[in-house]
Amino acid sequence: MKHIFVILILSTFHIKGFSQSKPVFKINHAAVFVTDLKRSGEFYTQILNLDTIPEPFHDNRHIWLSIGNGVQLHIIQGADKEREHFQNTHLCFSTSDVLAFSKKLDERNIDWYNAGGKPKVITNRIDGVHQVFLKDPDGYWIEVNDAK
Repeated sequence: MKHIFVILILSTFHIKGFSQSKPVFKINHAAVFVTDLKRSGEFYTQILNLDTIPEPFHDNRHIWLSIGNGVQLHIIQGADKEREHFQNTHLCFSTSDVLAFSKKLDERNIDWYNAGGKPKVITNRIDGVHQVFLKDPDGYWIEVNDAK
């Protein structure tokens, strides 16, 4: 009887261990804190072609954008000034044609750079991906590449 009791106790711990799996995390949204909501909204919708989606606040301080696969970019009004940001801290978007995108930036007089900071040069990464970097109106760095 003692053995059966021990087996039951051990099997309970074993079953309990199976039911406690690691929680799954996935990205929901990224947010940028901006000085001028209208200017930033126009940048992300007109330059990066992102679509606006409904936001729950309706307070003229938020714009929500779809960035694909259910992930969102939240633009939030309220920053008191633009700040300096590191290029290695950036959002990255993919497009089918980096060259066409760089021409669009030139047409709009938007500065863009390669990964090393050289103006108007497309980076050709070792894995064959082409990329450019630019800043949004508040100085947040954005990478645009043609990764599949």
